[in-house]
Amino acid sequence: MLHSTTRQLMVATVAVLLLPLLSMHIPSRSANALSPLNGAWQIEEGDHQQLLLIADGYCMLSAFNIQDKKFKGSRGGSFTVTDKEIVLKTEFNSNDKSAVGKINRYACQVEGQTLITNLTGSRQEWKRVDDGKSLLAGTWRITQRKQDDKMVEMPLRARRTLKLLTGNYFQWAAINIETGEFAGTGGGKYTFENGKYTEHISFFSRDASRVGMSLSFDDKLEDGNWIHTGLSSKGDPIYEIWSRMK
Repeated sequence: MLHSTTRQLMVATVAVLLLPLLSMHIPSRSANALSPLNGAWQIEEGDHQQLLLIADGYCMLSAFNIQDKKFKGSRGGSFTVTDKEIVLKTEFNSNDKSAVGKINRYACQVEGQTLITNLTGSRQEWKRVDDGKSLLAGTWRITQRKQDDKMVEMPLRARRTLKLLTGNYFQWAAINIETGEFAGTGGGKYTFENGKYTEHISFFSRDASRVGMSLSFDDKLEDGNWIHTGLSSKGDPIYEIWSRMK
């Protein structure tokens, strides 16, 4: 029969060994659905802006200059929140593909309408710019697309296109979570009223001339899916079905 002190020591040792594994576990999106971090956060320094969008246990962080229409970089991935920490698994990084797949810890504290983190390596204070609440708020991916008048299924693969929406902001990213390939991103503000979804583009990695444009679409939510129709920024017809990431 083990002495009580010995039993306590063994329990404590097991707890220490399990703690790194538990804190590095990335839960399902639904586990973070009501996270107090959900929404859009912003840092403005002159014309330089950083935008952090969070929904459904996923985040996207981008840096850009609207005045010069210059895109500086973007990264993101799935995360969980432990005691005053964000544990982030990077799924894309436009400036460093070798970062994809790595797990990093960042300090995290919410004080009123301010999020204090060191996501960029040093302490920063992000101002909340929306509460993350809207009909479209969440993390979505394309699951079907019309090609030659036929709907084509798009099963979940390493190469994927995601779109994250908060209360008023959006960002899409075309990525490969296995190879680290980054195909492009864009984002800004959006509105969704009376079946009209409109994007106001603040940054676009592929083509700076798109910055400042507004694109409107005829959209609707149907059976939990987002039906997205209209014309792309190049003028090509679009008919897509987006589904929430699980």
